[in-house]
Amino acid sequence: MAFHSKIIITCLLVLTVYMATPSESTITCGTVTTTLARCVGYLTNSGPLPSDCCVGVKSLNQMAQTTPDLRQVCECLKSAAKDITGLNTDLVATLPTTCGVSVPYPIRFSTNCDNISTAV
Repeated sequence: MAFHSKIIITCLLVLTVYMATPSESTITCGTVTTTLARCVGYLTNSGPLPSDCCVGVKSLNQMAQTTPDLRQVCECLKSAAKDITGLNTDLVATLPTTCGVSVPYPIRFSTNCDNISTAV
């Protein structure tokens, strides 16, 4: 009986660890584009930086706390950027810093999103 209890406890521990590390993102590309929509005018040199843009940048940064979330946000940003005409890549690259946010990867078209991790 003691052996049976040890197996059950071990299985529960393994299951708990597995469930605690999500392998898929909870953030959708729709969330990313909606959250950052107020930034498009600024990023295409069509207007000043609206405060709503930085609110969105900070909000998205708070949402993306796991490796899958960071990778998803990266992929969504790269995908959305392809559809925006006149995007100023220098403004895009510096937007997080401009808004007072630190992100663990460079904001560039060339960024390999698969290499992004929350591990330091």
